[in-house]
Amino acid sequence: MCESGRRSAAEPEKPSASLRFLYQTVPGRALLAVLSCRFVSGIAGAFLSLPVSRLFVPRFVKKNGVDLSEYEERRYRSFNDFFTRRVKPENRPVDPAPDALVSPCDARLSVYPIRKDSLFRIKNADYSVSSLTGEDGDAFAGGLCLVFRLGVDNYHRFCFFDGGEKTQTRFIRGRLHTVRPIATDSGVDIFARNCRTVSYLESKTFGRAAFCCIGALLVGKIVLSHPQAGRVARGEEAGFFRFGGSTVVLLLPAGAARLDGDILKASKEGKEISVRYGERIGRSQKDASL
Repeated sequence: MCESGRRSAAEPEKPSASLRFLYQTVPGRALLAVLSCRFVSGIAGAFLSLPVSRLFVPRFVKKNGVDLSEYEERRYRSFNDFFTRRVKPENRPVDPAPDALVSPCDARLSVYPIRKDSLFRIKNADYSVSSLTGEDGDAFAGGLCLVFRLGVDNYHRFCFFDGGEKTQTRFIRGRLHTVRPIATDSGVDIFARNCRTVSYLESKTFGRAAFCCIGALLVGKIVLSHPQAGRVARGEEAGFFRFGGSTVVLLLPAGAARLDGDILKASKEGKEISVRYGERIGRSQKDASL
């Protein structure tokens, strides 16, 4: 897709009545304090792994316009089994160019410059690299923060954006909120509070980058294929999210990459842009900037 002009800005999502209740009313916020606990999300996740939960699949497919022809054909054991279904490999080819920066997932992408004070802007709220990763974020000053927001209709498996040596993954405990715009616009510090995993990839192409996976409301489980330190390949599956919208955040150091023009244009206009697992979203470049 890249610079061809076929990639377009994602349409803004309209929050459901239930999300408006949870995030915009007093009783809703009280209920949210309970629902956002990992214990409650764990119970919901356990139910969605039961065989009876298969009954929800047809309605979900119809409501969200899921194109099942893109995925492997098989009988699903539960709703979660359906939700974590695998796409047919030919429908998510990984860009083979050695200098390509590829999208780790199907998502709505936003890009932000990481300021010298280590703060970046997400949906009208500032977040520090250190609060997200739990470590000093100075190494990313002048770099780029790529936020990949997965909707419930997206393919929920994700891959490594490049090959290299990966550190052991750290899990940071937190509460679980939805990652839809209504939550980020509500003033709740979602990306600093949500449960998340953080690892670093030492890539010859892009340098030392941080790779963060963030759980969301009713997503009590982030399943990683490579939690331990070791060598990984670009396009290799890194893991998947169970039910709900979730987010992958990629932090690149200064001078690591220049993103494709359509992505930069959308980000400057404050818009998200739809990207797909494995497609090129930028190239390696020494003096990348917004």
